[in-house]
Amino acid sequence: FTPTGSLNTARYEHTATFLSDGKVLVAGGRDSAAVASASAELYDPATGTWAGTGNLNIARVDHTATLLPNGKVLVAGGKDSSGNNSAAAELYDPLSGTWTVTGSPNTARAFHTATLLSNGQVLVAVGEDNNVVASATAELYDPASGTWSVTGSLNVARFQHAATLLPNG
Repeated sequence: FTPTGSLNTARYEHTATFLSDGKVLVAGGRDSAAVASASAELYDPATGTWAGTGNLNIARVDHTATLLPNGKVLVAGGKDSSGNNSAAAELYDPLSGTWTVTGSPNTARAFHTATLLSNGQVLVAVGEDNNVVASATAELYDPASGTWSVTGSLNVARFQHAATLLPNG
């Protein structure tokens, strides 16, 4: 490891997404006062520096961030600033540095996974539901329409798990 520039805002329980231009988007998380944050910033590995970018529309922690084929980043779910699981999603556009609200998932969840599928859709699976218990539900986000649809459930409820796209899709 070698030292590099420091974040502008100390945070944890955030996401970090490698963007198409080689920069890294860091979004949300808890700040040094343990409060959910809506701030986001970009890391440039070529210069080792951090720069602010547009803020999320909703402060959130324990959410997912998925790079879409069009270069935008889908941020979904997580816990809001009141500690409630969120059924909200938004898109980051690295060209403008702005966030826009997109369709809402059918289920509020945190501690879930989001996996980009080979057809360009995003599979969001299980996690903690509004009753603060593990869920077995899953849904698909379609970036072309900005809509969500319920899909098959897992056999076993779970959260804080991992998901990996296999070569066969």
